[in-house]
Amino acid sequence: MANFSKSNVPQFSVEVYQNEYLPEGGREVNGIITVTSTGGGTTGGVPLTSGTHSPPSRVPGQAPNAAVVIMVDCSGSMDYPPTKMRNARDATAAAIDTLRDGTSFAVVGGTHVAKEVYPGNGRLATADPQTKAQAKEALRRLSAGGGTAIGTWLRLADRLLGAAEVDIRHGILLTDGRNEHEAPEDLRAALDACAGRFTCDARGVGTDWEVKEVTAIASALLGTADIVADPAGLATDFTQMMENAMGKEVADVALRLWTPVGVEIKFVKQVAPTVAELTDRRTEAGPRAGDYPTGSWGDESRDYHVCVQVPEAGIGQEMLAARVSLVLPDPSGGAPQTLSQGLVRAVWTDDMVASTSINPQVAHYTGQAELAQVIQQGLDARKSGDFDGATAKLGRAVQLASASGNEDTAKLLSKVVDVVDAATGTVRLKAKVADADEMTLETRSTKTVRVKK
Repeated sequence: MANFSKSNVPQFSVEVYQNEYLPEGGREVNGIITVTSTGGGTTGGVPLTSGTHSPPSRVPGQAPNAAVVIMVDCSGSMDYPPTKMRNARDATAAAIDTLRDGTSFAVVGGTHVAKEVYPGNGRLATADPQTKAQAKEALRRLSAGGGTAIGTWLRLADRLLGAAEVDIRHGILLTDGRNEHEAPEDLRAALDACAGRFTCDARGVGTDWEVKEVTAIASALLGTADIVADPAGLATDFTQMMENAMGKEVADVALRLWTPVGVEIKFVKQVAPTVAELTDRRTEAGPRAGDYPTGSWGDESRDYHVCVQVPEAGIGQEMLAARVSLVLPDPSGGAPQTLSQGLVRAVWTDDMVASTSINPQVAHYTGQAELAQVIQQGLDARKSGDFDGATAKLGRAVQLASASGNEDTAKLLSKVVDVVDAATGTVRLKAKVADADEMTLETRSTKTVRVKK
């Protein structure tokens, strides 16, 4: 375990949990990498990556400079019921109140086109009592009407955020409906264009939006996704999201994986506080090294699962299977700063007990990743009318949630299935399930619980 500190970044530490012992002929090596950042701002949330600039040096204790764009759905459906638009305005006002003075910000109204609500003219305002009051006044002029083309909202947010000379760039996006007024490939192209430039938290309000759209936005832009089934809960949720954004201290941190000759990377994923696949997001970083985005950090801890395949070796031999570092790019293009690092090892042994025991961290998070997967598969099967498949998958989900102590997910599952026996995963599908309950389970399926130390 190593760590590194400088006045302009929080202090990072890396711990590796693994069973390094392999039997003769054994080739798969798993490690859980726990990354903890301290000395930053408030507790960070779930996210994963952010803009393309690293923090310039700043006075120790001084808050990082950040820019936030709030994108509010103003499509026609926001008028049904009329309280929805009012709640969205109130929530945006609450988020504006939570901005730290000095933060750059803007509000965008989203329909089939994106419109600058405040401050306008392609720029960002600087948060202080006067601009916050002006922004809240501008919110009163928001009215519902038009379609939904979320890609246009994201591209406008990117233009506004890209013009800011700041450490942290963040978006908050609220939608209540499906992205019906642009082709799916247009939204995908917008996400590809914005990925790595800013992080974004996405929220679906009510029950008429598409879970996979909202979670895809959060996943691509390495933020959080959630449902606010009752619009009355928006203000609390927006305040919390903004507090998390204000707590971020450093953006663009990457998990760098270096592997020796002959070692093949099978996967890299975040496993806590949510499951997020990172394998395909690798960017090459020199010979046999690649960077995986982890994004903006405040005071928080996250877990990553790294799985590699090593060449065969004889009993008694050992090797370094991978070196995991946290790196921060140099804005001027020089060598990146290494914040912390840890080692994943492989040792071949004929001790059967040593080589067959599974590390508790690895076992726990393998189960949590499977839990997220079987919930998704079970709900998809239920929607397509494959009730036997749905029962089997959701039963396995109940069993995994129960065994790992994931009480929040167990509660959500119990609204979709009647649990006969949690330990064996024996369940019956409920005949009637509220849309909000099913959507909540799907949206939060990737939330994990940490292994009990």
